[in-house]
Amino acid sequence: MKQLFKSRRFKVIAGIIALLLVGALICAANGRGETAQSGIIGTVFTPANWLASKISDGITYVFGEATGNEEYLNRIDELENQVGSLQDQLADYENLKKQNELYKDALELKEENPDYTFVEAKAISRDAADIFGSYTINKGSASGIKDGDAVLYGNYIVGIIDRAYPTYSVVKTILDPDFSVSAYEIVSGEISYVTGRAELAPEGKCIMANLDSSTAVTYGSIIATAGISGKIPEGLIIGTVEEIQEDTASVASYAVIQPGVDVNNISECLVLTGYESEAQ
Repeated sequence: MKQLFKSRRFKVIAGIIALLLVGALICAANGRGETAQSGIIGTVFTPANWLASKISDGITYVFGEATGNEEYLNRIDELENQVGSLQDQLADYENLKKQNELYKDALELKEENPDYTFVEAKAISRDAADIFGSYTINKGSASGIKDGDAVLYGNYIVGIIDRAYPTYSVVKTILDPDFSVSAYEIVSGEISYVTGRAELAPEGKCIMANLDSSTAVTYGSIIATAGISGKIPEGLIIGTVEEIQEDTASVASYAVIQPGVDVNNISECLVLTGYESEAQ
């Protein structure tokens, strides 16, 4: 509105209006007498009066439009606020949905393995530069978590506790080449181990290494933890085989695995702090 008052067009209109007001006053002063002067004035200002009427209508329209635009903008603000509120509600819903899925899977795992003890944790930070997807959780040794504990999402293993501090811990994921766990193919029972591979980590994949040429592991095979070391229990799902590749560094082959959970987008997880076979 301030820009309207300062514009050149507004100043011209204001000047014309002032001129018309002067003419109107002169006409009023001369009355209806048909003197030469009044005739000239009437000739000049009769069209001007018509123009003044149109200008007045135009000004009314402009101010009306400005008011209408302000109401329109206010309405847009209201709608944007409503959209923001709905987006927040949707985000809350998605979080609750994921949490419910996690609890459901954990409950099923607990029913199958009553000796398991869990600590629920949330991912609180990630290193964007780490291609292996390590992240920090909000629970640590004060909650019973220790180095080497398995980190789960439902019945899927996503990594292990790399370092446990009193109030937080760092998770090393299955994408990391420093991660290693004994594993088996659930149909044939063939055993090897699963680890990360640098060139596959950006794709969110890991491998089952050291397979021989007659391996029964093939596309679609489901790979689970074998529990040989005793640090991680048997039967936790790692993922599904996508392809078999020859290892150029040896005569063995390896299976490319698509993990059952996207470890780079986990917001909550369960830390397996104890189970019966671990104590034996």
